[in-house]
Amino acid sequence: MKLTMEPLNLTLAAPFRIARGVQHTARNLLVRIEADGLVGLGEAAPKAYYGETPASALDALAHFADELGDDPFAIAPIMDRLDATLSGNGAAKAAIAMALYDLVGQRLGVPVFRLFGLAAEHTPETSYTISIDTPEAMARQAHEAQATYSVLKVKLGTPHDLAIVKAIRAACAARLRVDANAAWTAKQAIAIINALAPYNLEFVEQPVARGDLEGLRLVREHVPVPIIADESCVSLEDVARLADRVDGINIKLMKCGGPYHALRMIHAARAHHLKVMLGCMIESSLAITAAAHL
Repeated sequence: MKLTMEPLNLTLAAPFRIARGVQHTARNLLVRIEADGLVGLGEAAPKAYYGETPASALDALAHFADELGDDPFAIAPIMDRLDATLSGNGAAKAAIAMALYDLVGQRLGVPVFRLFGLAAEHTPETSYTISIDTPEAMARQAHEAQATYSVLKVKLGTPHDLAIVKAIRAACAARLRVDANAAWTAKQAIAIINALAPYNLEFVEQPVARGDLEGLRLVREHVPVPIIADESCVSLEDVARLADRVDGINIKLMKCGGPYHALRMIHAARAHHLKVMLGCMIESSLAITAAAHL
């Protein structure tokens, strides 16, 4: 199989702000794997927060090109070889896994979700993310978004978190989820989440620093709202570590290395009775579609 890659630069329609900073563009990579006259597509959206940059992803892909072999159906051994070649590099691995599943689906003439044994009528609802701004601006975003989305995820981690949620709840009736992106200490999280609980939140995502697993447990024990791990849950091995500390996990293809690894994480999470959500970085419809198949 032949692998090629090229830049896939995305310019955002509006700045995307979370507790760690603001993003105006995304420097992603488009990956193609060619086999027997077919071309499978994948996308890498590397994030420095997880130790990966566009340059390092390109370098990893160059290393991985020699590990693909000639059988796109051999996804498990291929991904095992990539993991043995380089640790981490989840976005680069995700792009390759996407392209391989794309090739297999094309070869068989079926959508990838059927390869997983899934049915389209059971697709979960998609949430729309409201990025950090003033409470008034976020309330306007939420009011406009509810015309299309029945579920909103609100980014928090500011000095005005209570005012933000209060303004949004006054502006719309959508189901609300909030995401602090690891901005709070455990003590702060407990106080803030208990203050936010009357506004009918579906869950709170990653309230504390990604390495603070005991903080996650403490928060979960002292708030009435379910807790979902995101930054703390990168790989399959993280699922068991989090099982008694949170109510669910957020799986992102760019963190875990693509659909093959994500599927294993989903099964592990279900075995531990954890809820599962699928998230994303700033990605094009290519990578978003790959996640949607799961």
